Amino acid sequence: MKMKWAVLTVILSIVAVLTGCEPLTIFDPKGPQAERQANDILLSIGIMSVVVIVVFAILIYVLVKFRASKQSDDYEPPHMEGNPWVEAICVGIPVIIVAYLSFVSVQSNYIVESAPKGYEEQEPLVVYASSSNWKWHFSYPEENIETVNYLYIPTDRALEFKLYSYGPITSFWIPQLGGQKYAMADMITTLHLAADESGEFMGRNANFSGKGFAENTFNVTAMSQKDFDEWVDEVKETADPLTEETFNKLLKPGHLGQMTFTGTHLEFAPPPEHDHGSSHTEPTEETDTHDGHEH
Repeated sequence: MKMKWAVLTVILSIVAVLTGCEPLTIFDPKGPQAERQANDILLSIGIMSVVVIVVFAILIYVLVKFRASKQSDDYEPPHMEGNPWVEAICVGIPVIIVAYLSFVSVQSNYIVESAPKGYEEQEPLVVYASSSNWKWHFSYPEENIETVNYLYIPTDRALEFKLYSYGPITSFWIPQLGGQKYAMADMITTLHLAADESGEFMGRNANFSGKGFAENTFNVTAMSQKDFDEWVDEVKETADPLTEETFNKLLKPGHLGQMTFTGTHLEFAPPPEHDHGSSHTEPTEETDTHDGHEH
C-alpha cells in the first residue's frame, strides 16, 4: 500500500511540474533557421527514443529468460564464448548513430550560419543588437533609428544581426526564429535569421549575466515590409534624437521599458572593429535629426 501511494505521489508531482512549464516555442518555428533546428531536435529525440525502447525491451527479455530458477545445488551453467554478431551490433549501431547525427549537425551548422534558405539573393536588413545590464539596444543604421528592449522586423526578408555587448557576455535568442548566439565586448558576431510569418515573438538573453538576467528580455514584432516602412517613417517624424549623454545613461545597470529614438549610437559609440562572420562594411549614419518621443 505504501509503495502504491509513493508511486502515485511521484506521478502527481511530475504532472504538477509539467503543467507549470511554458510552451516549447522552439517547436513552433516561424522562420527557416528555426525550422531546421526544430527538425534536428525532433530527429535526435526520435533516434534516442528508439534506442531507449530497444534497450528496455532487451533488458526485459534478459531478466525474464535468465531469471533465477530452481536448480540443484551442483548445477553449473554452460560456458559461453563471445558472439561476434552481438558484439558487432553493440558497437556498430552506436557508431552509425553518432556518425549520422554528426553529419546532420555539421550540415545544419553550415546552413544556419549562412543566409536563410530562399533569401540568399536578397539584401538583408542589418540590425546592430547590443546588450548592457540589463537591456537590449537595436540600431538600424540604414533606417537611422534605434529602439530599446523591442524589435520590429519585416517578414519575408533576410535579417542580419550584428551582436556585441557593453557589459558581460550575453546570448541573443529569439526561439521561434533561430538559435542563440553570444554577444561579446571585444568583437561582433553575426546571426542570420528570417521571419516567414507576421506575429509577436519573445526574445531574451540566454546567458546568465547577473542579478537582472531574468528580466533581460525584449519583444519582437514581425510585420509586412509595407508596415515596417510605415513604422520607420513614423519613428522619424515623432521620436527624439539619441544623444551621447542619453545613451550613456541607458548603459547604466538597471531595467527600462521600451524606448524609441532617431539616430543611432553607432556614430559616437562605434561597435568593436573585429567582425566575425560578416561580409558587410561598417554602418553609415545619416546626419539629420527629428523631433520625437519615447514610449
